Amino acid sequence: MDKRGQGLSLTTIIVAAIALIVLVVLVMIFTGRIGIFQEEVGDIGQAELVKLQISYGDCHPSTTVESTFTVDMDRATSEVEKEDARNILKTESRRCKSLADADTCNAGGCSWK
Repeated sequence: MDKRGQGLSLTTIIVAAIALIVLVVLVMIFTGRIGIFQEEVGDIGQAELVKLQISYGDCHPSTTVESTFTVDMDRATSEVEKEDARNILKTESRRCKSLADADTCNAGGCSWK
């Protein structure tokens, strides 16, 4: 009767260990890159907000409206959705600009500089 070992060979165990290490390293690299990508996407909405804030007057949209804008920009998957978000903020900016003084501005849900 032949009494060869019926377990895994040493070569198979070494190859499996190396494959596992490579897999772990790839997962770490990939998840790190995904985190960087998400941060960059978040920066896009903030950058767009800064561009639009240049046109603000003394009375400007509230921080809630601005926050909604950055979230909408970050979630936008098409240029049409991004343009819709821009138009909403621009419309609110024009509405706030039309309010002449601090009291009217604040009463209208906007913020005075």
